[in-house]
Amino acid sequence: MAVVSTGLSLAGIRGDFFNRFSQVTTYYQELTTPIPSTTGTERHRFLGATPQMREWGTGRLARGLNAESYDVENQEYEATIEVDRKEIEDDQLGQIRIRVNELADTAATHKDYLLEALFANGHSAGFVAYDGHPFFSDAHESQNSGVQSNLVAATAVDADNPTEAEWKTSMTAAIAAMMQLKNDKGDRMRISADGLICVVPPTMLFTALQALDVALVGGGTDPIRQNVLQGAARVISLPGLTATDVWFLCKVNTTVRPFIYQERTPLEFQALEQGSEEAFKRNKFLYGVRARYTLTYGYWQYAMKVTFTGGE
Repeated sequence: MAVVSTGLSLAGIRGDFFNRFSQVTTYYQELTTPIPSTTGTERHRFLGATPQMREWGTGRLARGLNAESYDVENQEYEATIEVDRKEIEDDQLGQIRIRVNELADTAATHKDYLLEALFANGHSAGFVAYDGHPFFSDAHESQNSGVQSNLVAATAVDADNPTEAEWKTSMTAAIAAMMQLKNDKGDRMRISADGLICVVPPTMLFTALQALDVALVGGGTDPIRQNVLQGAARVISLPGLTATDVWFLCKVNTTVRPFIYQERTPLEFQALEQGSEEAFKRNKFLYGVRARYTLTYGYWQYAMKVTFTGGE
């Protein structure tokens, strides 16, 4: 009895998948702190500020840390494609490889998809920071910090289409608001204006790029002058951000970033091909991926939500 050669091997298809997977542009790595997970649920503790340096005086003074925490459960994710055996017999190997590459695209960008939801829903109940308030809130408070906010209001003639000048004004306001935040001991956090990423919706991408990339501003009745915001931040656009009047300022050169990527089981690629039960009973070959991880919130102090409202 003749055995049909598929022209494919699991090793070859796996190689194609991970080669494509490694080439896909993703952004979650820049915005999250990676934390390995060893159980189904991890408890994240936010210990508050470390003590400020002091004169030695009569000796060391040990001060406790403020422990705020919440539990984060790992989620299980999968994606599977089904290929009819006849497609392989009819020499459709190129099409199958395209579908496997599309599976790699989907798997690679899934964490960005989850990150978009954290941004978009961060003001809602249930999407909370370690202090129990919504991640984007004007009611953040820890011990002696006082009530604080990571919400910034900005004005534009057209809130859904801010001009370059209006966007730059909102940028300076967001940086200033972040730099004035206090820790749980009531001291300034001493946040510097570097290591910044602006996360914008697609409709705002080129306005933000122009605002931060151009070297000189002015012209007409205004004198030409240096653009002090040139190179102040990197700009990225996430397609799942659909609110056209909102953008986010994030600081990422920190020990704990605005978001956390918690990984329990790395991505696995598996296949049921020639000789499998699926192939024997249903004439179907299956190719799929599986992983366990989750994305959650880190320090709200390193993420500002900027919302435009229409001007008069």
